[in-house]
Amino acid sequence: MADGARTRAASAWAACALAAAVLLAGCASGPRGSGASGGRDGAGSNIPADLDRVPDAEPRVEPIRNGGGTSKPYTVLGRAYQPITDDRPFRESGIASWYGRKFHSASTASGEPYDMYAMTAAHKTLPLPSYVRVRNPANGREVIVRVNDRGPFVDGRVIDLSYTAALKLDLLRGVAPVEIERITNEDIRTGAWRRDSGTAYASTMPVAPQTAMAPAAPPTTPTAQPAPDAPSPRPAIEVAELPPMAPANPPASAARSTASPSFAAATAGFWVQLGAFRERDGAENLMSEAARGLPTLAPQLRVFSEAGTHRLQAGPFPSRSAAGEAVAQLRESLRIAPMVVERR
Repeated sequence: MADGARTRAASAWAACALAAAVLLAGCASGPRGSGASGGRDGAGSNIPADLDRVPDAEPRVEPIRNGGGTSKPYTVLGRAYQPITDDRPFRESGIASWYGRKFHSASTASGEPYDMYAMTAAHKTLPLPSYVRVRNPANGREVIVRVNDRGPFVDGRVIDLSYTAALKLDLLRGVAPVEIERITNEDIRTGAWRRDSGTAYASTMPVAPQTAMAPAAPPTTPTAQPAPDAPSPRPAIEVAELPPMAPANPPASAARSTASPSFAAATAGFWVQLGAFRERDGAENLMSEAARGLPTLAPQLRVFSEAGTHRLQAGPFPSRSAAGEAVAQLRESLRIAPMVVERR
C-alpha cells in the first residue's frame, strides 16, 4: 500500500474511533430514548428492597446552574432547544420513559452522577435543577422528582424518569402517557406545592404558553459546577391585591350576587391564604384541619373559587399586622406556609 493511501486509511480509522468514543461518552446526557427499550439497559441485578417506599424528592429553592452550558440554547439531532431560565409555571403532557443501569453513576447534564434509585428525571428544557410533579393518569399515581439531566430526545416523549420514579408510577413495563407540572420557587416559598389528602396543588400563577424554540448553537460539554448559596426565602407574610371571588361554600343567608357592593364590602380587607387547590375537596379538607387546630379561627375560614382554582382563606382582618398574627399561629399549629392577601 502506498504511503498516501496508508495515511488516508489510518486517518479514516482514527476518525471512526473518535466518533464512536464521542457517541459512547455522550450517552449519559446526550440523545437518549428510554431505558426500557434500548435493549442494553434495564433494571440490572441486586435491586434494593422497598424501592416503592423511597420518599419523593423534597422541593427546595435552588439556584439554576448556568455553568457547563446547561442554561444555553442547544441542538440535538438537528432540533433546537431553548432551556427555561426563569421561574415560570410549566405544564406538559406526553410520553414518559425511564433509564436504568446503562447510565447508573454516569455524569448527568448537570454534572451530578445519575442515581437510578433516586427520585430524579431528565427534561429537555426545564431548569437544572428544578422540581416537577409527575402523574400517571392511568392509575392516578403521582410522584415528585428533581430534574437534573437533559433528555429524552425522542419525538413525543416529555420526560425520562429514574428507575425508582418509574417503579412508583408503575411505568417499568415501558413508555406511557404522563402529565407533568413544574413546582416553581414561588410555590416552594409559599407552600403552595404541598398537597392535602391526595389532592394536587394548584399554583396561583397562570400557566405561560409554550413558545417555539429558536435556532441554537450546539451545547458545550456539561461539567460539574459548584452551586452558589441558595437565596434567602422571602418572608412568609406577603401582600398581594386580589379581586373578590365567589365563595364556594357561602352561608345560606349570603345567597346574593357576588358582584354586588355588599359582597365586595364583606370581603374587603386582609386575608390569610392557607392553600390553593385544583380540587375543592382539598381546600375543604384543609379547612377542617385548620378548624380543629385553631377553633377560634374556624368562623373566619372560607373557600373561594375562581377559574378552576379553590383557595382556602381566613379573614377578613382589619390590618396587616392582625393577619400576620394569624400567619404565625397557622405556621406553628399546622406546619404550613400561609400568606397574606388583600382584597379591596
